[in-house]
Amino acid sequence: MNRRTLLKSGCFFAAASLIPPTILGKTLAKKEISAGRQPAGFRKLKLGELDLFVLSDGYIRDTNVADYSPRADVPRLKSILKNNFRPVEYIDMAMNILLVKTNGKLILFDSGMGIFADENTGKILESLAEAGFSPGEITDIFISHAHPDHIGGLIGKSGALIYPNAKHHLSKTEFDFWMRATEKDFKNSGLIKQLDFLKTLLPAIRNILTKIQAKISYYDYQKPLYGNFSFISAPGHTPGMTLVKITSGNDELLVVADLVHNDLILFPHPEWGFSGDTDLDIAIASRKKILHQLAETKTRIIGYHLPCPGLGYVKKTGSEFAWVQEVFYTPT
Repeated sequence: MNRRTLLKSGCFFAAASLIPPTILGKTLAKKEISAGRQPAGFRKLKLGELDLFVLSDGYIRDTNVADYSPRADVPRLKSILKNNFRPVEYIDMAMNILLVKTNGKLILFDSGMGIFADENTGKILESLAEAGFSPGEITDIFISHAHPDHIGGLIGKSGALIYPNAKHHLSKTEFDFWMRATEKDFKNSGLIKQLDFLKTLLPAIRNILTKIQAKISYYDYQKPLYGNFSFISAPGHTPGMTLVKITSGNDELLVVADLVHNDLILFPHPEWGFSGDTDLDIAIASRKKILHQLAETKTRIIGYHLPCPGLGYVKKTGSEFAWVQEVFYTPT
């Protein structure tokens, strides 16, 4: 999640008239939206018998590179970017939203920026339409965690549900945390240095969770759902962040949500942490543990913020982990 800029963003204050003051970026300078400047899009895939669509909600640009990873050696971080032909003035993060069609269900994984969108984000409904679906067809939404770029698309400007027919699935730990959270809960987070942001973040998240509460079904980590989905707790980035394992026949895909936000930085250096982590120590421990498991099992994954479409694998290179992007040879 990007944050400081939202406080400067026109979209942030516009949303404040709809719900408590809004969220998202520490680097997104709001500009007038140019129609078609950042096109929506999708990629269709097969996983066993399942149809999968990776929908784009655009991308987040974080220009506060020095604070991207709170425990990073910043010169070394910038050197990694430069040596891999990336800008050192900003870091871009994709927004890959998975849609799965199976057994009479149409399941969306998170909802994008929605009411918090700037010119580079908020493309999910366009992408959904391009894939041939409408919001009313969505039967379920698997919410990984309650950061604004994951739940902002659940309600519209009027406060009405965007997906009125969908059951909204969420960790009870996640729901309970955000409904009671105060600034004191972020004492081990980079966000503790941004109290003004936290004071707007917390009520805005609570407002959305309150609006969807009647639709929420809590994850059962002991039981698969609909025959194809099982849920894994990955605390730290937020207390109740949840990964989803999708299986169909012999095929498997793990939806890792915000486990890792960048393909060059947090794979080799999970110990650096991410600026949006609620608890850096717990988040770092979760990343190390899960990255090790993924490298050992060679599990195929999809990451919410990894380069579009976010599909690939984790490998171990010496003492470090590395991201191996899945390659596609056609545009769609």
